[in-house]
Amino acid sequence: MLEEIFVVNRLVLFVLTILVAVVLLVTIRQAKKGKKFFIRRIAGLEAIDEAVGRATEMGRPVHFSPGIAALSEETAAQTLAGLAVLGYVARLTARYDTDLIVTNRMPEVLPITEEVVRQSYLAEGKPESYNPDNILFLSDEQFAYAAGCMGIMAREKVAANIMMGAFWAESLIFAEGGFIAGSIQVAGTANTHQLPFFIAACDYCLIGEELFAAGAYLSQEPMQVAGIKVQDWGKLVAAVLILIGTITTTCKWPVIIDFFSRYAS
Repeated sequence: MLEEIFVVNRLVLFVLTILVAVVLLVTIRQAKKGKKFFIRRIAGLEAIDEAVGRATEMGRPVHFSPGIAALSEETAAQTLAGLAVLGYVARLTARYDTDLIVTNRMPEVLPITEEVVRQSYLAEGKPESYNPDNILFLSDEQFAYAAGCMGIMAREKVAANIMMGAFWAESLIFAEGGFIAGSIQVAGTANTHQLPFFIAACDYCLIGEELFAAGAYLSQEPMQVAGIKVQDWGKLVAAVLILIGTITTTCKWPVIIDFFSRYAS
């Protein structure tokens, strides 16, 4: 019996994997042919253009932090999502000839941010405007990094403070520093224990998975948008299965309950 359940479970998993792969490939093909998939409006990402435009009008720089997570940690995905947003911000600052200051806590993230900004300026046809001195490594100590960021915000009077990535106890320190400098603040993190601070202290905030969708939302690159849509459909299927399980358990339908308990675990 146990061997039969094991085989069925593996078969179901295999079929689901093939199904997801097929749906993803079909969706990507449709996106490449020009089909537009709807992604709901995310106010925090829309506000990035406003924040950079305000900094340009005021002649003051934009500060960007990709968070404090290392690329070897489980929160590295948040750092990578933040770097996708950095590419978009850097293209805007290059287009408008606005200074961009990027601060890093982790040494291994520094060369990546340098390359992201450099490539963004190159894509805008302004490689001569790229200033490597504005891509900074401050400290790998959490609060030393936070203190360094606050100092930069105060000295440079940054007009926009954009924070996208994994943040911990320093989140409110960053937000307070940006507020004192008079910045428009846009923040995003998937660390739910820090979201209340960003929501309270920032003008706009990306909550949870909105951060991971940011790259696709800003770039509208077909493969990325297709991936987001397939994930949304997967969540819908999962929600339907949860609803079915809730109903069958509540109504105590023994046949369905026995099937799910044997083969859906």
